[in-house]
Amino acid sequence: MNPSRPTTSAFPVAAAHGHVTFLGAGPGDPGLLTLRAVEALAAADVLIAEPEVLDVVRTHARAGVDTPQLTIADEVSAAAGVPVIRDAANLVMEAARSGRRVVRAVTGDPGLDGNAAEEMLACASEGIPFEVVPGVATAVGVPAYAGVPLSGKQGADVRFVDARSASARCWSEVGASDGTLVVSATLETVASAAAELVSAGRGPETPLTVTVAGTTTRQRTWNATLGTIAQVFKQGKVLPSPEGARPVIAVVGEQGAAARRDELAWFESKPLFGWRVLVPRTKEQAASLSDQLRSYGAVPHEVPTIAVEPPRTPQQMERAVKGLVTGRYEWIAFTSVNAVKAVREKFEEYGLDARAFAGIKVAAVGEQTAAALVEFGVKPDLVPSGEQSAAGLLEDWPPYDPVFDPIDRVFLPRADIATETLVAGLIELGWEVDDVTAYRTVRASPPPADTREAIKGGGFDAVLFTSSSTVRNLVGIAGKPHNVTVIACIGPATAKTAEEHGLRVDVLSPEPSVGKLAEALAEYGAARREAAKEAGDPVSRPSERRPGARRRRTT
Repeated sequence: MNPSRPTTSAFPVAAAHGHVTFLGAGPGDPGLLTLRAVEALAAADVLIAEPEVLDVVRTHARAGVDTPQLTIADEVSAAAGVPVIRDAANLVMEAARSGRRVVRAVTGDPGLDGNAAEEMLACASEGIPFEVVPGVATAVGVPAYAGVPLSGKQGADVRFVDARSASARCWSEVGASDGTLVVSATLETVASAAAELVSAGRGPETPLTVTVAGTTTRQRTWNATLGTIAQVFKQGKVLPSPEGARPVIAVVGEQGAAARRDELAWFESKPLFGWRVLVPRTKEQAASLSDQLRSYGAVPHEVPTIAVEPPRTPQQMERAVKGLVTGRYEWIAFTSVNAVKAVREKFEEYGLDARAFAGIKVAAVGEQTAAALVEFGVKPDLVPSGEQSAAGLLEDWPPYDPVFDPIDRVFLPRADIATETLVAGLIELGWEVDDVTAYRTVRASPPPADTREAIKGGGFDAVLFTSSSTVRNLVGIAGKPHNVTVIACIGPATAKTAEEHGLRVDVLSPEPSVGKLAEALAEYGAARREAAKEAGDPVSRPSERRPGARRRRTT
């Protein structure tokens, strides 16, 4: 343990009077939560969060945490996606009085939130202990993600203004300054804020950047000047819009000059920024793939195409697992995470654990399969050094040698639809194989109607196919992806199946690996982005090219 850093024990145990943690959830990117915030969330009995950040913080709370809903004060603000809440203080106090640990999560930093300050005073007046976990302030985090540093080499005079409450005197003072100004406003009020600054003496040619949905994959930034922002919004058909009440962060000053921002806009220039990518796998299977896609700026959407069920007759699996314990096998080979799961479940049914693998050599195909074994407590003895497939495993599998191998039998738990490649190859190497159906794969239920419509209507920018069965099953349960959707396949066999279903394959992974497949899609997206820039065209996503699609989204 590192003695220089506090541990979770620093969070007080709930007493009769309860405890409240006022927590800053940042501007929207879940990755901006602090370690301290994650610790507080894990210890919470009650989580009271603003709607904008509820999903950001809820994933770090323990199962069963109470999450009372905040009341929306008016329908107009709700429709705009920025509901005004009115009962947070009552909920906080009620939960704290009952002796529970309460986490009150706000957007950005609680020190800059007036409502949180009032709630802190209410706690203090009743003697309820509380603490503050700072977060990344929206007015600081959003410009950073928009590629607008607030201070230059020579330093800068940086001022922050909330346009909703700024007085005439405030506008006069900041308008007379030539420093960097960060304005919290809305899409429909930012132009009037710019006019206030010009009236107060700031030059109309002063650069201005306006960012909506900052730090999320819905982020959009406009470059303009104080004098042209209204025209830019009108020409871009940004306004008028029912989304005009959405909050924005505007940065006024040379730090946001267009030429400078083009070089520094690291977030919006990610190769798959804002792309909705369909991953036809379960959440468990797709976890690492989805994380990789997010690192490229994409928004992954997992849709299971198969469901896993037990074998119709379990006796064969039961005999094989008992054979593991009695020394029947020299090897056991796992070709999927589902095979590991099936054996593990049977072990637990019999009260066994990883120690039952003692003296047995274990082989695994693929990183995820190997990781599932390690989680079970088993380190694989053999993982293919090359292609992660049955053929790759056979390349490295040793032939049976009666001198060194006391037992000549291999246990192969797998799906009911698995090919015979591995079995035939092992027999050719001199091994006896118990080829056992450990689980059945059946077509999953169709996804929700809106997902099916997005697939067929071009709402997704790309689809990743990781096997021929994912192609067949996705088309079977949801329909054929729209022709504007980029189709990426893990290998030639999968690509052939996609083409047989009338799909145009745009991306082919150089190796049969889901990581390499995601990397290949990112390279495709980067090349597409560069081609648009060189042609002088706006950078757009594939889904924005479908008939009826809006050219740009601000949500």
